[in-house]
Amino acid sequence: MTEARSSRLHAFEINGVAALADPVGVLVLPASATLIVSDLHFEKGSAYAARGQLIPPYDTRSTLRRLGEAIARHRPERVIALGDSFHDLGADGRMDEADAAALQALVASVADWVWIEGNHDPVPPPRFGGVILHELAVDALILRHLPAERAAPGEIAGHLHPCAKVRGKGRAVRARCFATDGARLVMPAFGAFTGGLNVCDAAFGRCFGSTPDALVMGQDAVYSVRAAKLVPDRYQSRPNITAAR
Repeated sequence: MTEARSSRLHAFEINGVAALADPVGVLVLPASATLIVSDLHFEKGSAYAARGQLIPPYDTRSTLRRLGEAIARHRPERVIALGDSFHDLGADGRMDEADAAALQALVASVADWVWIEGNHDPVPPPRFGGVILHELAVDALILRHLPAERAAPGEIAGHLHPCAKVRGKGRAVRARCFATDGARLVMPAFGAFTGGLNVCDAAFGRCFGSTPDALVMGQDAVYSVRAAKLVPDRYQSRPNITAAR
């Protein structure tokens, strides 16, 4: 497994559990040799193409390549895909056979692979292997797809596709991020065609009780940004950022 001294990783704790945030968008729990990834949304491109939106149909291949590189780098014993791994219930049938074979091989390369059920894929296709669960407890953490409003400490969830916007030196930067208050965490979306919701949005306030801090994904590093330094998108009003921590 990955060691914390790697310069590209950000070491922190979630509910007292040591974690490493990788700028590619995966989370590593070293003590349990676990890699967590969320919202892969395989075959989102083909779903949009079926509705007449002409976009390149290579999102699944790109997502698989990046995920494979992350797994090879961290060498986990367990991978947990935190829901919405497949964009819809027809994604399996639209997947190119070469991509399907690559996914099967990737799942088989890990000792323990867990698919958490998402709202897009309540029944992930079984042919790729792995175990399908609604949620999973790992040490002092509970892993699920949909974040609960004001859940107990220890929740790691996906679904909201967090992004952070930071303004400085006359310009603003918007990037995917891990959203956390130290007790809970919402994972960034990993899929190639997934967008993001600003963490200043009220949806995050309902989960955390205030705007969370952001671990912002840069090209080669993860940057910790406090909630007070985050700015909303232009269409958003500034929410309460006072944290009850």
